[in-house]
Order: sequence, then structure tokens, then C-alpha cells
Amino acid sequence: MLPRSHQSAVADSMLGSRMDSKIVLTDEQWNLIKPFFPQKIRSSLGGRPEVDNRRCLEGILWVLTTGARWKDLPAEYPSYCSCWRRFRNWTESGAFLKAWSVLLEKLDELGQLDLSTLIGDGTFCASKKKAMKSA
Repeated sequence: MLPRSHQSAVADSMLGSRMDSKIVLTDEQWNLIKPFFPQKIRSSLGGRPEVDNRRCLEGILWVLTTGARWKDLPAEYPSYCSCWRRFRNWTESGAFLKAWSVLLEKLDELGQLDLSTLIGDGTFCASKKKAMKSA
């Protein structure tokens, strides 16, 4: 058990949730990657206007940064359905990876890319018994 003084310090540090942080791309960052996310032109037949790509990307980054569920996306971002759909489409088209690569290259040029701590993430699936045979 921590001493009482340390307990209050830990409690104070936990008051702010990681879900409270707003992810905002700078104009410089957005201008570097904007070509990978072209805004669709509205049809002359009308229809609902498409949500702004930059706002959707910021919502996507919020989910990826916090580890929260899509449904927990704060109201300040577009709907979680729109953000998830864009994330899926941009991932499948390769746009997300290209934009990420451009931003990483820029950070490296500026000497701000710190590779001393890297995190790997993976999905674990249960395998059926005897799925792998020993060689």
C-alpha cells in the first residue's frame, strides 16, 4: 500500500482521463497529408453533404490514441459510424498508411522521431485443438 501522501498524488494524476484529450492536427500536418484524403464533390442530384475529412481523421486518431471503442467517440467529432467507415475505406485503399508514412518522414527530417520506445499490438485468436501438428 502506498503512503497517504503518494495515494493522493496518484489520485490527482488520474482525475483527467485519457479520453478527455482532443486530438487536433496542425494545419501544417493536415496540408502534408490532405492529398491522400480528397473530399468527394457533392452530386448535382443533391444528397447529404459529406463530413469533413479532417474532422473524421481527428476522430479516428482520438480512437486510436485512447484505445476507446468507436461508440465512445465524443460528440465534438463526427459520428462514430462516419469515422469508422472512413477508417475502413482509407485503410483498404492504402491512404491511411501513405499519410502516416509522410508524417513519420517529416518527423524524422525534423529529428523528432523517437524510436527508443515502440509498442507492438496483435490480435490473438484461439486455435482449435490439434490445429498444429508437431514436425
